[in-house]
Amino acid sequence: MVVKMLTLQTTDLPLDRFPDYIDPDPLVTREGFQPKIENMASKDLAASEGAPNPATKILGKIKDQELSRHPSPRPTHFSVSLDTNGVDGQNRHNGHRVLRSATVGYIAPEFGGKDEQMKTVKEIIMRDNWIPASHLDEQISWFYNELGIDDVYFQMEKADVIATIITSMYAAKVAAHSRIDKREEIQLDMEAVDHAIYIDTSVPGLSNLKGPRYENRLEAKYLDHTDPDKRFRVETFRSPVSLSNDTSSGTSLRCYFVYQCQFVDSRPDPNETRLEVISDRMFLTKATKNTKQIYHDIIKLAVSRTGPVIEVVDIEGTEEKRLIVAFRSRTARGIFSALSDLYHYYGVTSSRKYVEQFSNGITVMSIYLKPAANLDTKPMPIEQSIHQITKEISLLYCIPQNKLHPLFASGQLSLQETIYGHCVWVFVQHFLNRLGAEYTSIRNALNATNAAHAEMLSKLKRRLRTETFTPDYILEIITSYPQLVRALYAAFAHVHLDVGAGFERDVVAPASSDAILSDEKLKEKISREVSNEHEEMVMTAFRFFNTAVLKTNYFTPTKVALSFRLNPAFLPESEYPRRLYGMFLVISAEARGFHLRFKDVARGGIRIVKSRSKEAFSINARNLFDENYGLASTQQRKNKDIPEGGSKGVILLDAKQQDRAREAFEKYIDSILDLLLPAQTPGIKNPIVDLYKKEEILFMGPDENTADLVDWATEHARFRGAPWWKSFFTGKSPRLGGIPHDAYGMTTLSVREYVKGIYRKLNLDPAVVKKMQTGGPDGDLGSNEILLSNEKYTAIVDGSGVLVDPNGIDKDELRRLAKNRVMISDFDISKLSKDGYRVLCDDSNITLPSGEFVSNGTPFRNVFHLRDSDLVDCFVPCGGRPESIDLSSVNRLIKDGRTKIPYIVEGANLFITQDAKLRLEEAGCVLFKDASANKGGVTSSSLEVLASLSFDDKEFEQHMCCDNQGRAPEFYKAYVKQVQETICGNARLEFEAIWREHEQTGIPRSVLSDKLSVAITELDEELQRSDLWINDKIRRSVLADALPKLLLDKLGLDTIISRVPEAYLRAIFGSYLASRFVYEFGSQPSQFAFYDFMSKRMAKVE
Repeated sequence: MVVKMLTLQTTDLPLDRFPDYIDPDPLVTREGFQPKIENMASKDLAASEGAPNPATKILGKIKDQELSRHPSPRPTHFSVSLDTNGVDGQNRHNGHRVLRSATVGYIAPEFGGKDEQMKTVKEIIMRDNWIPASHLDEQISWFYNELGIDDVYFQMEKADVIATIITSMYAAKVAAHSRIDKREEIQLDMEAVDHAIYIDTSVPGLSNLKGPRYENRLEAKYLDHTDPDKRFRVETFRSPVSLSNDTSSGTSLRCYFVYQCQFVDSRPDPNETRLEVISDRMFLTKATKNTKQIYHDIIKLAVSRTGPVIEVVDIEGTEEKRLIVAFRSRTARGIFSALSDLYHYYGVTSSRKYVEQFSNGITVMSIYLKPAANLDTKPMPIEQSIHQITKEISLLYCIPQNKLHPLFASGQLSLQETIYGHCVWVFVQHFLNRLGAEYTSIRNALNATNAAHAEMLSKLKRRLRTETFTPDYILEIITSYPQLVRALYAAFAHVHLDVGAGFERDVVAPASSDAILSDEKLKEKISREVSNEHEEMVMTAFRFFNTAVLKTNYFTPTKVALSFRLNPAFLPESEYPRRLYGMFLVISAEARGFHLRFKDVARGGIRIVKSRSKEAFSINARNLFDENYGLASTQQRKNKDIPEGGSKGVILLDAKQQDRAREAFEKYIDSILDLLLPAQTPGIKNPIVDLYKKEEILFMGPDENTADLVDWATEHARFRGAPWWKSFFTGKSPRLGGIPHDAYGMTTLSVREYVKGIYRKLNLDPAVVKKMQTGGPDGDLGSNEILLSNEKYTAIVDGSGVLVDPNGIDKDELRRLAKNRVMISDFDISKLSKDGYRVLCDDSNITLPSGEFVSNGTPFRNVFHLRDSDLVDCFVPCGGRPESIDLSSVNRLIKDGRTKIPYIVEGANLFITQDAKLRLEEAGCVLFKDASANKGGVTSSSLEVLASLSFDDKEFEQHMCCDNQGRAPEFYKAYVKQVQETICGNARLEFEAIWREHEQTGIPRSVLSDKLSVAITELDEELQRSDLWINDKIRRSVLADALPKLLLDKLGLDTIISRVPEAYLRAIFGSYLASRFVYEFGSQPSQFAFYDFMSKRMAKVE
C-alpha cells in the first residue's frame, strides 16, 4: 500500500480558525457518588501546605464469587480528592467532578468541504472498480457517518487515502462473509513519519492477544519515540456499529488516529502550565472549555510530581466514567496498551481515548470507560471496577510491561501477582546463578596460589554463572506455574500489607487465614507441583525472596518504582566472605539496581551502567550484583580514613532504555526514599510493614553518569521532607553547599600522590616517563589527571576510541579537551606526529602508520590497554569497565616473566582483578590498587557530610552555599582548601606505610593495601566500643584533632558535639585513632605498640 505524507494545516492557521465551542451549561456537581479523584504522586503531601484530606468512605466488599477475574487480592491505593474546591469556585460536594455529557471532551469543528470530499472519494473508488456501484454510496456513507470519526480527520486526510481505506474495509467485509466461522475481522494500518491510522476489529472488554496489537505498535513507534522533538497525539474511537451492521454481533471497529504535534510554543519553561502556551494547536481547537479546565488542573499537579496524577470524572446521566492520567513524558513506556489490558481485566471497555502531549514535558491520557456488556461472565459494578483500576495505575506505572504481562492480559493472574512475579524473576537472575557445592569442592581441592589453578577456577566460575540459568529459561519456568506464583504472592502480601486506622486494606474481603500458606506448606506445594530440580530451584527462590524482604514500597499507593530492603543473610559466605550490612533492590520500567553497604553509617557513589548492545547488556546484567558488591567492598577498604563505611549503588539501564538514564536515576532515588522516610498521609504514603525496625540513613554521592543528577537528588530529598537532606548526597553543586569532586580535582589529588610517590622513591623524571591512561578528558578523574600531570602522554583510551603518539601527544591540545570535558574524538589530529594516530570506535578498515590494519575500531579500543608495545612506562586507569584486566588477560602484559608496564596506579575502581594484580607484582610491576589510590573523593565527601551535620540550615546556607552568581562564601573557599590538604596528607600517609612495609616484608603492595584496610577497620570498631570513648578527656582530645580546624574555629567543639549524631562522632573517633596508629606501626604491630601510641596521646591530654 502506498502511504502518502500527511501535513497538518493547523500550524499556519490562526487559533480562531475554528469556531470556539460554547458549553450549553456550566460545570455542575451532584451528590451521592463515591469520591473518585485519585492523585498519584511520590511526594508525601503531609509535608506540604494545603495537603488534601483523604477520602474516608470505603467501597463495599465484593462478595460475588461468580466473577472469573478476581481483583488483585491486595490493593495499593486509597481515594484522595484532587482539590477541595470546585472549578470556578463551585464546591464539589463529594470531592469529584460531574459533567453534563454535552460539555465533555472534544467538539470537532465542522468540515465545510466534507460533501465535496465524499464525491471525490467516490470518483476514485469508481475508477478502481473494486466496490460494486450498487453498494458504493452505502459504504462511503457508512465510513463517514457511522463509525464515530470526527470531521477533523476528514479535513486533514487526503481523498485517495480515504478511498483506499474504504476499499480495504469493504474487502474485509467480503472476506468475513465468505468465512466458514463468519468471524468479522479487519486489520488495516497506514503509517507515515508524521501520522498513522490503524483500524481493527475487537470484542469490547477483551484483550485480543492473537491480534495485531496495534496499541503496542503505535506507542512503540510514536508515543515512546526517542526523539523529544517529535511528539504525537492520539485519538481513538470505538464504532457504535459492527463491521456488518449486525446488531447481534459482539465485534466492533476500533479506529486509531495518530498526528504529529504542532505546539504553540515548542520550548517553554518545564514549569509552564498555561494551555495557550504548551498545547498542541489541534487540541486547542477541539477541546471544550471544561476539558481544558480539567487538563489545566491536572497538569499543574503533574509538573511538580515524580509519578502519575489521576482523576476520574463522572458523566451525568450515564454509567460512563472519564479516566484522566497525567505523567511526565518518557517515564512510562508501554503504559498506553497496558492500561487497556488493565480495564479489560475488570470488565470495562472504552468508547474513546485521547493521548495529548504538552510541550512542557507532560503527557495526558483521557479514557472514556463503561461496562463491557457482552462478556460471558458477570462484570463487577462499574464503581468498583473504576476504583480498582485507579488503585492499580500506580503499580502499572512502575512497570507498564512486565515479563508476566501475558498472564495478566489473558486473565490468569492479577496485575499485582504478575508484577510480583516479574520482580522475583529479576531477583532470581542475580542469585540463582550461584556456583554450588561442586565448585566449592573443586576450589578446596586446588591450590589457589598456583597461577594455573587460579586461572582455571576463574574461567570455571565465569562459565558456571553464564550457562546455568538464563533469563529466558527462568521466565519459562515461572510462567509455567501461575498458581504457584499466586500462592507465593499471597504469602508475600500477607506479611507486607499494612492495616492501620485510616488505611484501606482491600475492596474485597481479605483472604481467609487458611488460604495463606506457611513457608513450610509452600515448600511442600512447590515440591509437589514442579517437574524437575531446575523448576524447584527457581520456584524455591520465590520463598527466599519472601523471607529476605524486610520492607518494601510495593503496597504504598504512590510510587514510581518498586524498592525492597533485603536481609543479605541469604548470600553464600563462600562467594561473599565479607558480610553486607544492608541491601536494597530497586526495579523500574527503565532499569534495575542495587544499593549495598557494609556498615550502618556508610557512604559511596551511585553509578549508572549503560550497554552499547544487547550482548553487552547481558554481560552487564549477569555481573551487576557482583560488580556492585566489589565496588562497595573497595569503598569499604578505601574509607579507612573516614567515619563512614563503604557502600555503593549501581543502576543498570535495560537494553532498550539506554536513553532513560535520568528517569531511571530519579525513580531509583525516590523509591529508596519511600523506605527511609516515615509515611504520614493515608492514600499518598501509607505506612509500610517494617521488619527491620531501625531508622536508616544513607549517604550517597556521584559516580559514573550521575554527576549532573546529584542536585536533583538533594532537592528531591528536601522536597520529600527528609531532615537529613543536606547530607543525603555529596558532590552536589556549590549553590547547595556541595564540594564537586570534578571542579576541585578531589579524586585526582589522591591518585597523583601515589604517582608522584613512585617517581620520588625511584628518582624518576616525570617529563620522560611515557604514560598511558584509560578514561579520557571528558571524565572527572581523566580530565583532572591530564590537567595536573607533567608526564609524556603516549596513549589515551576513552569511550570514543584510542589516541596514540609515540613521540608524545600534544599537551596543549590535551589540556584543551580536558578543560572542555570532551572526548578524544574532538582532538585536532593535525597536532599528531607522523607516527601518531587516532582510531575511533565507529572506524573500520584503518591502516596505522606502522602498517598494521584495523578492521573494526570497537574491539581495537576494548583491548588496546593489553597491547604489546614499548609505548608505556606508567599506566593510570582513570576509567573503564571493571575487570578490564583479569587473570586470563594479564599474561598479555607479561613477557619473559617480566611486566611490560613498570608502574601502575589504579585510579579506576576494580579495573584490575586482585589475582591479576598479584601476577603483575610478581612480574616486577610497582602497582598501587584502587582502594588506596582512589580515595580522595570519599575524603572530600565525608568532610562535606560533616559540615552539613555541624551547621544548622541557616548557617549552612550562609557559610557553605554559593549565591546565584556563583560567588562562594569565604568560609567555603577556605574549607575546600583544607579538604584538599587533608586528601593529600592521608594519601601520603598510606603511600609511605605501604612502601615501608613492602620493603620490610616483601608482601605485595596489593595485599598490603587490603591488610592495612582490614587492620584499620577492625581496630576502628574495637575503639568505638572501648572505654576510651567513655573517657571525656580522651574523647574530646581525639575529636579536636580529627575535626577540621575551620569548623572548630567557626562553631566550637561543644556545638559540633551537640549537633552531630553520637554514632557519627564515635565513627570519627574510631577511624581517626585507628588510621593514625596503623599508618605509623603497620598492619601487624607488636602487642606493645598501641600502648606506646596511646601513652603519648595520654601525655598530651594531661
